[in-house]
Amino acid sequence: MSRLWIISILASVCLLSGCSGGNSQVDLTVIPPGLVSDKVDLDLRCGIVNNSSSQQHYTARLYAADSLLAEYSISLEPACSWAQKHILQAGSLQGKQELLLKVSTDSEDYLKSETVEILPSPIRSINRISGAWAGICHWSEEEGKHWNEDIRKLTDEQWREIVRSMHKLGLDIIVVQELFRNEEYVGRHSSTVENYQGKSYYPSALYSGRMEIAAKDPLEAILSEADKLGMKVMPGVGLFAWFDFTLESLEWHKLVAKELWERYGHHESFYGFYVSEESGGSLDNWEKSPELRKQRSDEIVNFFKEFKSYCSIFAPAKPIMLATNSFGVDGAQGVYKELLKYLDILCPFGFARMPEWDLTGKEVATILQGLCDGAGSHLWFDQEVFLFNPDNSLYPRDIEGIIADLTLLDNFEKVLCYQFPGVFSDPEWNFKLGEEKTKKLFVDYTNYLDSLSR
Repeated sequence: MSRLWIISILASVCLLSGCSGGNSQVDLTVIPPGLVSDKVDLDLRCGIVNNSSSQQHYTARLYAADSLLAEYSISLEPACSWAQKHILQAGSLQGKQELLLKVSTDSEDYLKSETVEILPSPIRSINRISGAWAGICHWSEEEGKHWNEDIRKLTDEQWREIVRSMHKLGLDIIVVQELFRNEEYVGRHSSTVENYQGKSYYPSALYSGRMEIAAKDPLEAILSEADKLGMKVMPGVGLFAWFDFTLESLEWHKLVAKELWERYGHHESFYGFYVSEESGGSLDNWEKSPELRKQRSDEIVNFFKEFKSYCSIFAPAKPIMLATNSFGVDGAQGVYKELLKYLDILCPFGFARMPEWDLTGKEVATILQGLCDGAGSHLWFDQEVFLFNPDNSLYPRDIEGIIADLTLLDNFEKVLCYQFPGVFSDPEWNFKLGEEKTKKLFVDYTNYLDSLSR
């Protein structure tokens, strides 16, 4: 216990409306989850929502390694929530560790548990890919040329097979790329909350448009299968429009996030919210004028400030993640310092294809790590496991290039990859998804994992 360092930050917010089911909602989330290096701090997020019609008094106890970390006495009015953040340095902990949150009222007891496995390591990274994006369809027909026709034919059961195959490779964090398709760009569209024409990949009650796919509810299939395997899923809240963090986009995202939580939040695998819009590393949408660049930078900071506050109403323990590219980061450090106050996980991509005018990928990773550390945020790595054909279609990257990135960029506490469907294919599948090369990458990465365990 003496070598465990705990920082606690207490926050309490009142709900606009209660969530359905039970008198209280209790949650425990660990960032990062699963297998982690012993050089990484564990961020333990506890949350309680009072769904009852009367004031509730709670006693909350948090445990790690069979030791009591903290005990809290909490009173919540109806339709209010409470959140607690603990940063735990666990350099003396190794192997599997069970983290427990025990919450009691006068009439009810709640227990939430999470298991992490701590790996001794000289670096922050564990030299493995821990998760992957999964697009229900690829957003670009050009880039997804080799699998989009086939992926639309997948049934709910075949999506469950994909989840099981990801689990085989230790890709136990699934980021669903987007749950609405709307190919628009900030500043070049007239979409509003009311006239939005995007189509959903799940049975949304918000909008009537549906993507033409065989699966009835692929998100339900992914979450329910991930529940069985102890995996984590981050549903993609989007797409309203690429790079769009305007007030209209914010209101749309609030509606979708709330619907996703009410429909799917009961799943144990529901890990947090991924905002699908993405951004350039300069956080200004590459606008030409200084005035527009500042406007876009201000918009993205305000978006996550308000979106984070809103989601904490009904899901106070759930993190929010954004993927950006790694270009132009150095000139936007001041904006990052503000943005990262409200963003739990930053997961940038593009380090292997830095522009000639920019810093190296390693230099950018170092800058971002310092910014995230300063804000108490988390830096994960969105590793690109694909390359571009001359026609701009994607094909699997060779295993040597993937390993080179994992070795060079060793500060990331978690590595996710873009993407699994269409780039990896399990040879045991009885359906086709991508080129034959996708099977080779699946086998090559399996062999790489085997080499780490020898």
